[in-house]
Amino acid sequence: MSNVTIKSKSEIEKMRVAGKLAAQVLEMIGPHVVPGITTLELDNLCLDYIENTQHAISACLGYHGYPKCTCISPNEVVCHGIPGPHHLHEGDIVNIDVTVIKDGFHGDTSMMFVVGDKTTELKRRLCECSQKSLYEAIKIVRPGANLTEVGQVISKVVKPYGFSIVRDYCGHGIGRDFHEDPQVLHYVNKADLILRPGMTFTIEPMINAGTYKTRVNRKNGWTVTTQDGLPSAQYEHTILVTEDGCEVLTLRSDENFERIFHH
Repeated sequence: MSNVTIKSKSEIEKMRVAGKLAAQVLEMIGPHVVPGITTLELDNLCLDYIENTQHAISACLGYHGYPKCTCISPNEVVCHGIPGPHHLHEGDIVNIDVTVIKDGFHGDTSMMFVVGDKTTELKRRLCECSQKSLYEAIKIVRPGANLTEVGQVISKVVKPYGFSIVRDYCGHGIGRDFHEDPQVLHYVNKADLILRPGMTFTIEPMINAGTYKTRVNRKNGWTVTTQDGLPSAQYEHTILVTEDGCEVLTLRSDENFERIFHH
């Protein structure tokens, strides 16, 4: 945890720009998430928008050999779903995860979409739980807080729902690099780090309807699914620790949530 970078004022400005661009990709793609579309078609729309409208770079494309611009993860896919010929169906839930690079800095965010007009009560509650756990965790981010509080808060939110929290994947520091220190664990843990102004990291709880255990697709080496085949949901934001609280760098215009928290 000793390698956590503190961002300068000029670096924070670049983080704000990258964060806003990442949020705008999700705002753009929303109307296209409809029954019958393929995940590859959605990915192509995102890549075109990032490169030709935003004049930015997709961080995922080519990252350790990853083949696409976004991660698109429907239903039982926890994360790192590779876009392809898979058609989305009425009632599916799907996570779209976007990371944009602009002027050398990263903005990373993801959200759930319901395909069509309605889904099952289980999937609806799962999405609600994931978003609520993210929001409640963001609210406690401030200088002097301990990073371990993030996992405590998320666990408190998730427990009454009866869902589980994925342990194999976590949030991360972010800035010039896609993944920096610290690791941000979403379950009760002993990761001891006092937060300081200028730190930037993601919080991205992955919540499963059944077991927290996951498996990685052996054929592609990327796609992570729940071990029991039950659905999973995730929301993610990039957060800046400010002088007296925090700022959500990837807030979307459709969210009924504060961008800046003062403590």
